[in-house]
Amino acid sequence: MKYNHRLLLKGNEAAVYGALLAGCDCYFGYPITPASEIAQAAALLFPKLNRTFVQAESEIGAINMVIGASSVGHRCMTASSGLGISLKQEGVSYLAGYEIPAVILDITRGGPGLGNIGPEQADYFQVVKGGGHGSYCNFVFTPNSVQEMCDMTVEAFRISEKYRMTAYVMADGVIGQMMESVELPEPATDVYDPEWKLGRYVDGKANIITSLYMEHDDLEAHNEKLQRKYREVEAKEQSCETYRTDDAELVIVAYGICSRIGRGAVDQLRAEGIKAGLLRPRLVWPFPVDALRKIVSDGNAKALMSLEMSAGQMIEDIKLAVECKLPVFLCNRMGGNVPGGDEVCAAAKKIMKELSK
Repeated sequence: MKYNHRLLLKGNEAAVYGALLAGCDCYFGYPITPASEIAQAAALLFPKLNRTFVQAESEIGAINMVIGASSVGHRCMTASSGLGISLKQEGVSYLAGYEIPAVILDITRGGPGLGNIGPEQADYFQVVKGGGHGSYCNFVFTPNSVQEMCDMTVEAFRISEKYRMTAYVMADGVIGQMMESVELPEPATDVYDPEWKLGRYVDGKANIITSLYMEHDDLEAHNEKLQRKYREVEAKEQSCETYRTDDAELVIVAYGICSRIGRGAVDQLRAEGIKAGLLRPRLVWPFPVDALRKIVSDGNAKALMSLEMSAGQMIEDIKLAVECKLPVFLCNRMGGNVPGGDEVCAAAKKIMKELSK
């Protein structure tokens, strides 16, 4: 990716710049902390570029505006957090059934219920596992820097359109609120005019977008088509970053702010003679199963540790990926609390001590 300009931005603001540079021309949203700067920046910047910004009456209204605009060939985005993402889930299921692209930013906060505005990662289940009704999947990007908030939003539009799927950019509240220097990419120059959009005629017939299949066999065939696409995505689009895993006996798996904390913990543990490493998923769907299985097959790792700000949600995908061939432990905080490096190191030492017995 070629860069040409540098700005000091919040993570939330960087995502809006990324969307605009990707060619997004419609933003429909409703403010909620800690995601409100996304709506604020979009309200400021979209009209200046003759693009559409609408503050909807609710999160439900916003996702349905995305459905309508995307179906007629607009690049669309919305954003929310926690309970706002919960309200959008029916619309996300419709997006999957319709097979139309959209980008959703989820800046995760404490829960359940109203919770608080502190950072968590407990939206994992509802975003990664579908959230709405039906058997469907979404791309889920997990940035760990303000730069990646911009870059992954750009990438989310590309991959969403390639596969006609919803793409989430899921960031904890720390990444959304922190400020860092960002190099902006070159703007998209393509003309977005999808052949499947409403209002277009193909072979003399008007395109129809629907998720209604009254005959059971027809709906089953539609579902089978979707599942074939998801299996293709799982085979081709896994993405992760590894750090000092070649000889690691303990591999920490973490995303978002936890991955930055985990990287520091790896260095501290190494300095104390413990062979630790880090695997950071760049996408948690599709999950980096192949990279985790390679770590298992290499034979050095004795255990894995899921570092996350939830009661333990990503840990289930780690266990499935390694097929119970290695023990998987949890190091976590909740309620808006962020784990400290010393906490992670203490947990890692405890694990290694247990394994040595």
